[in-house]
Amino acid sequence: MRNISDIIERYLKSILHESPEGMVEIQRNDLADHFSCVPSQINYVIGTRFTLEKGYLVESKRGGGGYVRIKRIELPAQSALHNHLHHSIGDEIGQTAAEGLIYQLEEARFLSKREAGLMRAAVSREVILVKLPYRDQIRARMLKAMLISLLGK
Repeated sequence: MRNISDIIERYLKSILHESPEGMVEIQRNDLADHFSCVPSQINYVIGTRFTLEKGYLVESKRGGGGYVRIKRIELPAQSALHNHLHHSIGDEIGQTAAEGLIYQLEEARFLSKREAGLMRAAVSREVILVKLPYRDQIRARMLKAMLISLLGK
């Protein structure tokens, strides 16, 4: 059985996918009632699974008429993808940003689940056992090489 965070994430992604604008606006309390959980659980899911690194823009307004708006940021078209990736990665990239980029590419179906898993393992700080800033530089080079190999024509 999946945990409540996975269920909430899957629900939000499904309504985002169905939205013609690629955006969803929800009331935190209504969603908490729907899933019989506390509003802080909704905050946790949104704060950890709908981040900018993972390709989402989140706006929030608290109070009586408050809302949470989640918008999917689309990756550029294939022709511009290489430039986008080169700019996103740069000469160095931290683990969180690298994992977010891999997640975004997997969500957009540029990478399979298996390819994404291999890439996450390869860029992990536990694998690249060198001190900063060299670790982030090596990670950037490895990530670029893997993406060129996988996404190149």
